[in-house]
Amino acid sequence: MSEVALRTYTGVERAAVLMMLVGEEEAAAILQKLEPEEVRQLGAAMFKVADVSEQEVEDVLDDFVGRARERTAIGFDPRPQIEAVMNRALGPEKAESVLARITPPEAACELELLDWLDAPEIAAMIEKEHPQIAAVLIANLDASIGGQVLELLPDAVQPDILHRIARLGPITPEAVETLKIVLANRTTAAPGSVGVTLGGTREAAKILSGARKATEQRVMPKLFKIDREVAKAIEEAMFVFDNLLALDDKNLGTLIRNVDSEILTKSLKGVDETIRNRFLGCMSARAADGIRDEMEARGPMKLAEVLEAQKAMIAIARGLAKDGTIQMGGGEDDYV
Repeated sequence: MSEVALRTYTGVERAAVLMMLVGEEEAAAILQKLEPEEVRQLGAAMFKVADVSEQEVEDVLDDFVGRARERTAIGFDPRPQIEAVMNRALGPEKAESVLARITPPEAACELELLDWLDAPEIAAMIEKEHPQIAAVLIANLDASIGGQVLELLPDAVQPDILHRIARLGPITPEAVETLKIVLANRTTAAPGSVGVTLGGTREAAKILSGARKATEQRVMPKLFKIDREVAKAIEEAMFVFDNLLALDDKNLGTLIRNVDSEILTKSLKGVDETIRNRFLGCMSARAADGIRDEMEARGPMKLAEVLEAQKAMIAIARGLAKDGTIQMGGGEDDYV
């Protein structure tokens, strides 16, 4: 019976059995520490295990005790080791780019109420707030939700808010407290809390990428008028070399024909074989063989040269997309 029960119950369902065994107060305390999606999954599982048998309960408890004994209280900061490994494997420039996307923030704004609201509710709540407050709140959201909130706000304020998101930096505890009051008109800042950092061009780019293509096309020209440097940084962060793989064969072939062979050779020198074959597959066999021969003849190349060539290829792609020569993917478009 034990073997069958443990094979049948998923991890969430085993957690649901344990939740059914503790008191209401303890269960509520546990739920308060979970993310909204985790609460939904656990709640649904609790309904599924409502008819759990006594033997199955024992099996779940035995499994829980066994797992608990395997855990330790030993902890360490993994960042130095991870950073050292990334730098050794990828080099400083690529490592910095990867770490910027995967390193957890040192502190969080902890505006938990946002997780329980959908995009229209958040947009309605911040529509009349100062653009700086709206910028911080949107930066605190998942990028896809942030993009939806941005496009629900009045057109006139969207470029200003995106600009503020890109320029965000340290947020003081007092500012965090003000935001919490805006959200819930309750709670006080925790003693000894520290400032947090939100936003940046990468975050602004993610948020704009989560909006529809029409929003991007409307906001970016206005943002260039507000701050050309920030707008250019956001535009570059929105589109990296790997995004070219999203082009279909026809558009990728058109792009390749518009790229000088020198730039193409250098660009493909810095990618793995699978990506390289994707590009070369959109060329004639003779042209592809020529590029392969050229890459082999060049031998090792400096990473800086490869990255510079890839940036040039990206710029060509953006130019072709703007004049309608090729079609590139973006946020979800409206259809009529």
